[in-house]
Formats: sequence, structure tokens, C-alpha cells
Amino acid sequence: MLNALEVFTTVIVGLMVGVEFSVAFVMNRIFNALPEDSGQLARAHGGRMLGALMPFWYIGSLVLSAVWAVAGWDRSGAGLVVIAAALLIVSVIMSLLLLVPINDRGKTWTPENRPADWKEQMNRWDRYHYVRVAVIVAAFACLVTALV
Repeated sequence: MLNALEVFTTVIVGLMVGVEFSVAFVMNRIFNALPEDSGQLARAHGGRMLGALMPFWYIGSLVLSAVWAVAGWDRSGAGLVVIAAALLIVSVIMSLLLLVPINDRGKTWTPENRPADWKEQMNRWDRYHYVRVAVIVAAFACLVTALV
């Protein structure tokens, strides 16, 4: 049963990393290249869609990692799982304090109501997101290493 938990947790965290990596290095670049107001509208839609899903994914990944750490405490790699869980806690804190407030504003913007500094706010979100991606990639690497 523990083996299934380990694989399931690693897959769930890996998929989350893939989505967030794609947002950072693919989707936002595509959105920024769209003409006129299309990029801002795409970011707002993405913020609504992923903003509804990601809290469950982040918290779920953290819970799965914590359960793995507790259930596998006597096995090799447990320390790496604890480090991964700690990194996922950092990613949740970063999300709540830095990214969610910007996303909550941005997902309501239209070309008619967006603030004058909307691009600056999106650039700030992107910078925070790059750091968060690095944190969850490190967590994923710890889980993979613990698994093998």
C-alpha cells in the first residue's frame, strides 16, 4: 500500500510541476505575444480556471507527501520526503501571500476595467511564479529521489 502511495504522490506532484512549468515558460509567453487585449483576457481566463483548481492540487500534494512521510518514516528516503513536504509548504505560503492576491485582482480584469499598472502586476506575478516553480521542482526531485 505504501508503494502505491509513493507512486501516486510522485505522479500528482509531477503533474502539478508540469502544469506550473508550462504556465511559466509556455502559456504566458504565448499570451504575451497575442495581439491587442487578447493576452490580458487569456491571463484573466487562465487565472479563473487554474485559480479554482490549483489550491486543491497544492494542498492535496502537501497532504499526500505528509502521509507518505509519516507512513514511510522507517524507510530510506523519509528525510527527502520531509524536505519535499517542507518545500510544498513554502510553495503554499508563497501562493497565499504573493501570487493569489495578484491573481484575484487579475482574473477580474477586462480591457475596460484593468488598472494602468496591470502589466507591471502581471510581471510581478510571473517573477514570483518562477520562484514557486523552482520550489516545487525541488520538491518533486526530492520525491523522485526518495522513490528510487
